[in-house]
Amino acid sequence: MSWCSVVVFGRGEWRDGGGGEEKKMRQKWWWNELAILGNTPPNSTIFLATTTTEIPKKPKQKIQFPLNCTFGINLTCPANYFPTSFPSQDDQDSPSTTTTCPDYFRWIYEDLRPWKETGITREMMEERAWVESNFRLVILNGKAYIERYRKGFETRDLFTQWGILQLLRRYPGKLPDLDLVFSVSDRPVIKSADYRAGPNATAPPPLFRYCGTDDTLSIVFPDWSFWGWAEVNVKPWERMLEELKQGDKRWMDKEAYAHWKGTPLSRNRRDLLKCNISDKQDWGARLYTLDWKKERQEGFKQSNLASQCMHRYKIYLEGIGWSVSEKYILACNSVTLLVKSRYYDFFTRGLMPMHHYWPIKEYDQCRSIKFAIEWGNNHEQEAQDIVETASDFIHEDLKMDYVYDYMFHVLREYAKLLRYKPTIPERAIEICSETLACRTVGLHNAFMMESMVKGPTDVSPCNMPPPYDPHAFRMLLRSKANSVSLVELWEQRYWKNQTKHN
Repeated sequence: MSWCSVVVFGRGEWRDGGGGEEKKMRQKWWWNELAILGNTPPNSTIFLATTTTEIPKKPKQKIQFPLNCTFGINLTCPANYFPTSFPSQDDQDSPSTTTTCPDYFRWIYEDLRPWKETGITREMMEERAWVESNFRLVILNGKAYIERYRKGFETRDLFTQWGILQLLRRYPGKLPDLDLVFSVSDRPVIKSADYRAGPNATAPPPLFRYCGTDDTLSIVFPDWSFWGWAEVNVKPWERMLEELKQGDKRWMDKEAYAHWKGTPLSRNRRDLLKCNISDKQDWGARLYTLDWKKERQEGFKQSNLASQCMHRYKIYLEGIGWSVSEKYILACNSVTLLVKSRYYDFFTRGLMPMHHYWPIKEYDQCRSIKFAIEWGNNHEQEAQDIVETASDFIHEDLKMDYVYDYMFHVLREYAKLLRYKPTIPERAIEICSETLACRTVGLHNAFMMESMVKGPTDVSPCNMPPPYDPHAFRMLLRSKANSVSLVELWEQRYWKNQTKHN
């Protein structure tokens, strides 16, 4: 009998248990073990052939959609740009398609819950939702049409539409017909209190945007910067992740301080600057302001994100509204010190305090930051566990494959709620990659070319996890709150002891 065994493990690391004689596997997740056994029949003869009679299979040729700027310059799209139906490539020669989406995808059901019973009508779209929006998007037979209402800040609307077009290139013919409106503003405005349940209640207007709050209603969608933020030279997400990974240092080799760099336009950011090192006090924070006008003039020398991961701790706090920077800070392989946030985006509700980040008080930032640094420097293994968990989340659960899959699933679940058949608005124009990219120049064009999906993927979108049941949802929220309360209790005890010893 002959046999072999193969064992597959998930993410983890080996650690010497003393003299190299014992090893421990420290795991946060356990994957299934796979054993492969094979038998050679008894009394059989084995011939070793010098040649093979099998003809190797030709690798499957990937389909690509080339960019044809002859059309784009004239602001027209190729007639047969996307097939309305696309043969599935999920056959036996394709990679496995049984992946379950990350857990934060479950929030899609929560965002759409306000319309679960009523559905979404044309009246909600045309008479109410458009008031707060920048553009209307209709997808019909795999093609995209845009009706512009008002210009968004910088090129947020342009790169959001670009991202949606790349989704259509990635999954041609798989998205249903739909009709939606989108706001690129940092601050949600549709108050949930205005749409309480009751006999005379009206359904809220359905509005897509980058962020939400606990007291507003938003359908949250990935932000434009995943395809690049040309105005501040932030590269597309895939390259940004790679640069952050290549330029990173071991956590123990980093400076044992907390770092922040940004624009102090809001009160809470101005309060943070009071925590900077001075002749009288050192809270352990190293804080720097950015002048974006100067950065543009000098070629973004001081704002390169990949060079800002040299400290053990990175501070995240919002500005006047929601901030796009959280994902870059979480990707730094540092302990994220997250000042209590009001806003969330599509993935941040999947983060857990003390697991992915360390919570910081909003109104006592200096003392809270000081305690976090003291705790981390005295609990190095636990601090590195937080770093590794956050890094795994960002590099695995927030890779572009899942960004596109989130877009796919939120649009598909939204389309199920439509109570009317979408049609092309009278003032809408068809858009495609040509009409957006071929007339751009500089970084805008470079980032579009870099982030362009060349053709259909050979796997299906990940499988959606089920919605939260009410009890599990309450327990999730309670667990988050309890973790924050525990840190606050530790912090209170720490400062009480400091007072005693002083």
